[in-house]
Amino acid sequence: MAKAMMTDREREAIVSNLTRDVLSLKEMVRSRESELVKLHREIHKLKSVLQQTTNHLNVTRQQSKSKLYSLPEQCGEQEQGRDPHVCGSCGMVLPSSPAFAMEALSLSPLPSSSSVATTSSSPTEAAAPVEAPAADLKPKAMPAAIKKQGVSAESCVQSMQQSYSIPIPKYDKDFSDKQQIKDAIMDNDFLKNIDASQVRELVDSMYSKSIAAGEFVIREGEVGAHLYVSAAGEFAVMQQGKVLDKMGPGKAFGELAILYNCTRTASIRVLSEAARVWVLDRRVFQQIMMCTGLQRIENSVNFLRSVPLLRNLSEELLAKIADVLELEFYAAGTYIIRQGTAGDSFFLISQGNVRVTQKLTPSSAEETELRTLARGDYFGEQALINEDKRTANIIALPPGVECLTLDRDSFKRLIGDLCELKEKDYGDESRMLAMKQARHSPDGEEAKEQQQLQQEFPDLKLTDLEVVSTLGIGGFGRVELVKAHHQNRIDIFALKCLKKRHIVDTKQEEHIFSERHIMLSSQSPFICRLYRTFRDEKYVYMLLEACMGGEIWTMLRDRGSFEDNAAQFIIGCVLQAFEYLHARGIIYRDLKPENLMLDERGYVKIVDFGFAKQIGTSAKTWTFCGTPEYVAPEIILNKGHDRAVDYWALGILIHELLNGTPPFSAPDPMQTYNLILKGIDMINFPKQMSRWAVQLIKRLCRDVPSERLGYQTGGIQDIKKHKWFLGFDWDGLTSQLLIPPFVRPIAHPTDVRYFDRFPCDPNEPPDELSGWDADF
Repeated sequence: MAKAMMTDREREAIVSNLTRDVLSLKEMVRSRESELVKLHREIHKLKSVLQQTTNHLNVTRQQSKSKLYSLPEQCGEQEQGRDPHVCGSCGMVLPSSPAFAMEALSLSPLPSSSSVATTSSSPTEAAAPVEAPAADLKPKAMPAAIKKQGVSAESCVQSMQQSYSIPIPKYDKDFSDKQQIKDAIMDNDFLKNIDASQVRELVDSMYSKSIAAGEFVIREGEVGAHLYVSAAGEFAVMQQGKVLDKMGPGKAFGELAILYNCTRTASIRVLSEAARVWVLDRRVFQQIMMCTGLQRIENSVNFLRSVPLLRNLSEELLAKIADVLELEFYAAGTYIIRQGTAGDSFFLISQGNVRVTQKLTPSSAEETELRTLARGDYFGEQALINEDKRTANIIALPPGVECLTLDRDSFKRLIGDLCELKEKDYGDESRMLAMKQARHSPDGEEAKEQQQLQQEFPDLKLTDLEVVSTLGIGGFGRVELVKAHHQNRIDIFALKCLKKRHIVDTKQEEHIFSERHIMLSSQSPFICRLYRTFRDEKYVYMLLEACMGGEIWTMLRDRGSFEDNAAQFIIGCVLQAFEYLHARGIIYRDLKPENLMLDERGYVKIVDFGFAKQIGTSAKTWTFCGTPEYVAPEIILNKGHDRAVDYWALGILIHELLNGTPPFSAPDPMQTYNLILKGIDMINFPKQMSRWAVQLIKRLCRDVPSERLGYQTGGIQDIKKHKWFLGFDWDGLTSQLLIPPFVRPIAHPTDVRYFDRFPCDPNEPPDELSGWDADF
């Protein structure tokens, strides 16, 4: 042989060198991937700030200053020697256009693998292939760069008071017209979820409208308030002047507008010589949904109150039971209950009649008729408290019977055992009763807190406040960090400035007053405090506690996601706030990372109570409000809602904290709502989420409100006892002795390092002098 065979030692040395080279390459790739993740996060952060300030960059720069902003910190972009693209207040660079800004933030790709030096290997030895980077090394899907915006319809307070006195308009139609509208509703992904009885009401309340050729039914960019069904003619669906699709009769469109004020995302134009549509106004839709919902609850509660076994239950408990009653139809001759079988359901006759029969002996084939039951009667109530066998037959009589049914498991989940009713503590319910008594007592602790709060800064004036920096911006206005020289000391606050004209235009006056009332009366270490309110010609102001640790949303955006221990702490703080609010009959309705702030100790506080509401004795409200990704199914379907929507939102928040994004999200709100209506069981959870976290989310995000953890007999304690919280120090959290997972050092009271930087707004809103805020 010309060449000696390679020895085992030489072969092992070559393999060892190759293995070392492969490991070195893998480590190099891992390091580059880690750097790429960091770069992506920094770019994501910059994009977030730029996108949030795009509207401010598109307006004409001018030097109009309000009396509040007449400070040295105000933007002065036209001053001599100053860069016109630099904000004088914060030093933030303002790009000449948003497009230029985004282009400047583009990333160059990683170098190709061929550019990485490698050790040459023997042609007789195949080098081991370099493995692709592990999945967890790839940049995770980033949280949205833009904050999620809340949406709301007009408040239903006045409508609820007048719901039965205002007649619902109805318009005559023949059978074919009614069928056309009904078919269009049932063919729509959203509308098909509405109850059949409500669909009939909607059909009756739609009116006909003729539209000439070339005219628009709806226009892109305009605010809508009507649902349409095409009745005759041909229509073009257009976006930015381009025809996307065509449609004929029998199609529903514009359905988002019957939920709340929204901007149309497309235009519908008539193509044929003439066309006709059916129209439904949002106010009428909301009135139908509310009236039918209230009537259903009232009827069910009255039914339940007639049952001796249940008549001593409180109004709240009866309402909870009424909410889970299922309507079942039984054809004539059907044995609803058969003698001798085990039973687990209770029945209330809604329509029709049943015959009660009994066999005198088990071996007898003959049944003796005992009585006939009609509408309003009930049977099977003993099944709610024991598992005894049925003692009689219940048979549906012609033409059939409708029954409201309640199974034992649902009853016990909501109420517990009837024999324990007198001594059992029903979690949130007992506290709610206690707080109602305290509110009506002049010596109540809450009254004392309210009095003390109002006296804390009684002499402070709006003109005493000096703007330090902008903490946030939004559709309604801005939040400024302000300081006040008051009584020989300097106090730091957050000042929420709300544009009065925008509030009036969006009909949110009732929500603003509700926010003021609830925050002034709330005293919890887990809720941001409201000290004072002010008003002038352009704004209403809320003087708030300054939480200088920044937003949970900003942390989530920059980190990508939270570990379980951090998420547990955040959720724990939210639960403490919910326990306080729900005990006072207050529902929050706008939970999301954007509304959670850190104080200087690292504890989480809930802010922004614009959608919070103190609900009445019916324990239901019908106003559509919330953030699309977080709203519960019953809000979308206008079924009436209560505190159960907060438990749904809690499940969504856990998912977003652990994964970076909410489980239900789409580019269009209506698509998001349709995903929500499909349910949490359709979601594929990421593998990195623990099974206990997934289980908790699924138990919180049940379609039926009564099935949600927290809404049942154990109240919020059921959530705290879940295995995801195993080992969590609830006592330490309550006493605020628990060390937070993120303590953010703050150098001085006006240290804004944990907030994004925003340019000053050179534009003032117009005056609003209608006087709606006279008592603000």
